[in-house]
Amino acid sequence: MDNHIHLALNASDRSYFAILKKEIHAMAVAGGLSEKRIAELDIIVAEIVTNLVKHAGGGQVLAKLIEENGKQGIEIISIDNGPGMSDVTRMVADGVSTKNTLGHGLGAMKRLSDVFQIYSLKNWGTIILVRVFNKAPSSKAFKTEIRSVIIPKPGETASGDDFFSIVDKDYVKLFLGDGLGHGPEAAKAMQVAGAAFMECPYTDPVEIIRYINVAVKRTRGMVGTVAVFDLASRKWRICGVGNIITKVCSAGNSKNYLTYNGIIGLNVPNTLSAQEIPYEDGQYVLMTSDGLKTRWDTLKYTSIMRYDLSILCASLIKDFARLTDDMSAVACKINL
Repeated sequence: MDNHIHLALNASDRSYFAILKKEIHAMAVAGGLSEKRIAELDIIVAEIVTNLVKHAGGGQVLAKLIEENGKQGIEIISIDNGPGMSDVTRMVADGVSTKNTLGHGLGAMKRLSDVFQIYSLKNWGTIILVRVFNKAPSSKAFKTEIRSVIIPKPGETASGDDFFSIVDKDYVKLFLGDGLGHGPEAAKAMQVAGAAFMECPYTDPVEIIRYINVAVKRTRGMVGTVAVFDLASRKWRICGVGNIITKVCSAGNSKNYLTYNGIIGLNVPNTLSAQEIPYEDGQYVLMTSDGLKTRWDTLKYTSIMRYDLSILCASLIKDFARLTDDMSAVACKINL
């Protein structure tokens, strides 16, 4: 089971702890994790929420089920706006504490996790990424890294934003869509669109959008962008309809892709063309829905590309979420 949508849980004070721990525990059970791994996950979650209140004055915890190379697991992301850490490596070491505790929390989390990363900036806050699998995944570096953070509008359980991807020996295909409005009907539109994307035989992003357009005509419609990387030609081809923001970033600069006006399923323009962008080493593609403010920039995040792309996505959510709609950030990096 691999869920696209993160469950967003409030950790602003201790009164939320019991609910938060119960929700993540139930998710891990539903995901088929072993009793041993669930018990270890319970410890990790307890340390995360304790640290949030003690050191950051509260925050937010995101959780979703994941699957990598056939291994079932769960992803936890902790986000706060606290004072940040000046020396993350030192703080992870056992016995180091700023609150007169034993100082074993971060070290214990690292030991119990299959993936454990901390990104922190002074006077900005901290993001902690944890992944726990039933069986440890391969340590081999992925040629293609694709990550997403998608959160429903506060108060909603269904998300009208959704993301789908296909990776094969010839192409990498990405589709981020935003069903009109929010809630169950917007989510239903995206389910139909996602199914159409996954079955679509075409590799041209224009043809893929037209294929999705036909499939979703009986839904409320959506905006969306398709990006396709051709491994043979080493080029991205991107086409979008509506207000999905797409940037291709590399070596300190970023190029914005301009989308067409319209609604997929209702009024897609007759004339569409894909924009071509050649591959560069270190290049990555970022896509966000209008649940995030449009003027986001990744240059403020010092050295963030050394980290898992989920941390980059979470950073954009942290700083630019509107909180009035479903929110999504997607990142893809291909290493050739």
